[in-house]
Amino acid sequence: MYDPVRKIGISSRSITGTMSNGNRYESSLERDLMILMDFDPYVHLYIPQPLVIKYKSSDGKIHRYTPDGLIEYHSRDKLKKVSKILVEVKYRSDFVNKFNEVLPKFRAANIYAKNMGWEFKIFTDDRIRGPFLENAKFLNTYKSYFHEDFDHLISTKLEKLKFSTPKELVCLIFKDKWNQAKIIPALWGMIARREIGCDLTKTLTMKTIIWSL
Repeated sequence: MYDPVRKIGISSRSITGTMSNGNRYESSLERDLMILMDFDPYVHLYIPQPLVIKYKSSDGKIHRYTPDGLIEYHSRDKLKKVSKILVEVKYRSDFVNKFNEVLPKFRAANIYAKNMGWEFKIFTDDRIRGPFLENAKFLNTYKSYFHEDFDHLISTKLEKLKFSTPKELVCLIFKDKWNQAKIIPALWGMIARREIGCDLTKTLTMKTIIWSL
């Protein structure tokens, strides 16, 4: 178990804040990655700024580098170790403009990760942001919404249909608009928990194709 090695303070040059699980971020990009981590059912834990890596530069000086995060995944095979990824979060423009500056510390992080049996990955804004992130922001609010009766109605109807859309499905289950409105949060909750199939790389709407799992 790792704890953040550097306290994240208030900065006028970046957006700082705290997630609902207590994780602190110091940029909107870090916040967005944490949203994705919270949405990913395979992520067991995300730890911001988990450790410090010391490395020597070409001039012989010792430097310190703190990666932005550590992702710990659930192991699908109980006999295998839980996989971990050491993470750097960076805007693509900053990465390109400061390539020579950041390359030595990223090399050090890659070596450290390999020695630990982990991976080192750089998450840029073009990889983090997009329809999937917007869907995650929306669906995360419904992830813990359970309704036993509605969940059963949805799964039973969708199993018979195989494929449908949110609009079509709720209209087939209920004819009146009030009950349709009541059942929609349960549908979003099931999609958020991956109990219903859906292509979340595209913007989620009432006309999105969904399917039974």
